[in-house]
Amino acid sequence: MPLTFYNTLTRREEEFVPLVEGKVGLYTCGPTVYAPPHIGNMRTFFFTDVVRRYLEYRGYEVRFVMNLTDVDDKTIRGALREGVSLNEYTEPFIDNLYWNLDTLGIRRATVHPRATHYVPQMIDIIRRLQERGLAYESEGSVYYDISEFPNYGALSKVDVSAGRRGERVAADEYDKDDVRDFVLWKGVKPEDEQVGAVWDTPWGRGRPGWHIECSAMSMQELGETFDIHCGGVDLVFPHHEDEIAQSEGATGRTFVRYWLHGEFLLLEGDKMAKSTGNIFNLQDLMDRGVKPSAIRYLFLTAHYRSKLNFTFEGLGAAAEAVRRVRDTRDRLRDHPAARDPDPMDAPSLHLAADDSLAAFAAAMDQDLNSSVALAALHELVGRVNARLHELAGRPIGQAEQAAALRAFERIDGVFGFVMLADRENVVDDDLAGWVEERIEARQAARKARDFAQADAIRDEIAARGVVIEDTAQGPRWKLGA
Repeated sequence: MPLTFYNTLTRREEEFVPLVEGKVGLYTCGPTVYAPPHIGNMRTFFFTDVVRRYLEYRGYEVRFVMNLTDVDDKTIRGALREGVSLNEYTEPFIDNLYWNLDTLGIRRATVHPRATHYVPQMIDIIRRLQERGLAYESEGSVYYDISEFPNYGALSKVDVSAGRRGERVAADEYDKDDVRDFVLWKGVKPEDEQVGAVWDTPWGRGRPGWHIECSAMSMQELGETFDIHCGGVDLVFPHHEDEIAQSEGATGRTFVRYWLHGEFLLLEGDKMAKSTGNIFNLQDLMDRGVKPSAIRYLFLTAHYRSKLNFTFEGLGAAAEAVRRVRDTRDRLRDHPAARDPDPMDAPSLHLAADDSLAAFAAAMDQDLNSSVALAALHELVGRVNARLHELAGRPIGQAEQAAALRAFERIDGVFGFVMLADRENVVDDDLAGWVEERIEARQAARKARDFAQADAIRDEIAARGVVIEDTAQGPRWKLGA
């Protein structure tokens, strides 16, 4: 089956065909680094992580670029408030972003360009726009003349007739449907000088507007035309519309071929946003005992183009699902295996692995339908558990075991929550040694039929957050959920 994506530009699903065979240029709008990202922001970054991982699953070589907006209205206001330079203000939030990405198992991009490092490229684009008659100066700033770009509004479907030359908007962010000439370069203000957010240009000292930043960074890193641009649905207008106008206006070439947008995350039914205070960040959730693997799983339960209601009840169900998948993988991995199993035990997991991988790929090929792909994984879990129950402790064939484990590994290479749960359950050597010693003592008590002592030791182990499972092969232990 071909891989298809829903392209916001055309409002339909299209087969994905990269510009260069076997290679993909992928860009996503990263955060404005003026505060820790909230969990709604992280859903967008997670969605792009899945796009990248699945493209790699399909065999593509992906160059992934995720920018950092470190100069705009918000970062300058923050630096002024704290009485520090722009760089001093943004650096801790960049570090915090990386911690969030790493903690949620979101792989870092090939490159994370910072807007302040790409100002010469921004100046060059603005110069080219002026030469083509698409930009004009006014009171020390430079604006984009949307009336001179006939394709303006193609992505967002905004009513361009509402905008007329001479009506301008200088704010980096503004209301939807506010169709006016937007700022490319902002003439210098005292607060910009105060925090070091100024550069010399042919139009005088000043700083870039928000929209020009992504055009410069993406084209510098991926070329004037590239394959996929991702972002939250809230960026369709004005940000992505303005990116297209700037980039195509300067180059005369198609900017992006496939536009993918993720929907909002709702918190108990309401939109999550810093402006309303209706937010949780990752540290808030972890302080409440939520595991990042459960968050990652919960994100997968809804299609990226559907709103997802983020609830603690849903997180609890997600944590249980992660536990079930991981426990099944572990039981299979730890089950005795034989090169030549009993010929009466006809292998069945080869077929289960093939079926699950085929169902997983079919779902993901259809615009990354992750909830249906999850069902394929759970089908594999059910069939593995049934097979292990059927064996009743007898060895499984090594080839059969390897095929099923490989299916778990391949699917989780895209989903990533089992890998994350493994990391969350790493046990330090001191605790592991203590647990093994106490299990030996418990086994000795059971052998002596001193069940009260055995139960007391089990409770002692449980108090350290460790769960014991008695199996036909002896006791197994793990950290509790």
